Amino acid sequence: MALLTGLNRNTVNRYLLPIRERIAHFCETQSPFGGEVEVDESYFGAYCIKGKRGRGAYGKTIVFGLFQRNGHVYTELVPNCRKATLQAIIRGKVALDGVVYSDGWRGYNGLVDVGYGKHLRVDQSQDEFVRGRAHVNGIEGFWGYAKARLVRFRGINKRTFYLHGKECEFRFNHRGQNL
Repeated sequence: MALLTGLNRNTVNRYLLPIRERIAHFCETQSPFGGEVEVDESYFGAYCIKGKRGRGAYGKTIVFGLFQRNGHVYTELVPNCRKATLQAIIRGKVALDGVVYSDGWRGYNGLVDVGYGKHLRVDQSQDEFVRGRAHVNGIEGFWGYAKARLVRFRGINKRTFYLHGKECEFRFNHRGQNL
């Protein structure tokens, strides 16, 4: 945009900040999900960071996502992937009569105990990605979309990562429309 307008990139970012804030506010007000919902978490950050690897890798931003099949996605930054953190978001955004699909992460244990009638899993650690209707390919597709879009920035400030994430969510949810 800076090249097209002839403005400094910092000026363009200053103009885009209130737009991204409004988009984030709009995304937060979306209604709860029902029907079939996929849940998953993803780590955003540099490819190579010295230190811890895998879950909880140092310096990575953890994002939790809900994907309503044939519908919309909802994302939220989370401090950790503990059971209480993830299930609080699920209980707040997914109707109890919905079917929840997840991977084998232990943070999803006990969803049936808190009132969800159906919770189906796939065990990705055993290279199982689909079991009948159980899969998380929809939310994984969103993670690919978001990471491909955000990598173009060559790093995003942690203060504005939330706004960029919500912009990806908005663009994905309205991908079939002429924005």
